[in-house]
Amino acid sequence: MADTDTSTGTAAQISDGIVRLHKEYYGKGPSQAKTYLVNDTVVCMLRGGFTTVERTLIDDGKRAQVEDVRRSFQRTMRTAFVDVVEIATARSVIAYMSQVHTDPDMAVELFVLEPHDDHIVEEHELSAVGD
Repeated sequence: MADTDTSTGTAAQISDGIVRLHKEYYGKGPSQAKTYLVNDTVVCMLRGGFTTVERTLIDDGKRAQVEDVRRSFQRTMRTAFVDVVEIATARSVIAYMSQVHTDPDMAVELFVLEPHDDHIVEEHELSAVGD
């Protein structure tokens, strides 16, 4: 089963999939993505993903507006993000949460999987993804 793989396979697949969605729908992806799999939890940490427009708004004090748009985007993209995790882990996602932080430029995608008996810890770091 995919989530019992202690290599970087599952985490890498999730990092790659989440970055791909950001690139496809924002036109820019994060510069770093790191995914952790712990028990029934998947956490994907993203760094460096704000677009030039978003960064300009943040620098002009409009952080709340950028965060609102990002939250709205995450709600719209829920199914696509969940699909990435369900395909990689071969398990159902029962909860998905997303948070963005403007300084430093970070985002967290958090997925809770259906209960499973195995308790595996895995992480994968993807650096310098590029645009």
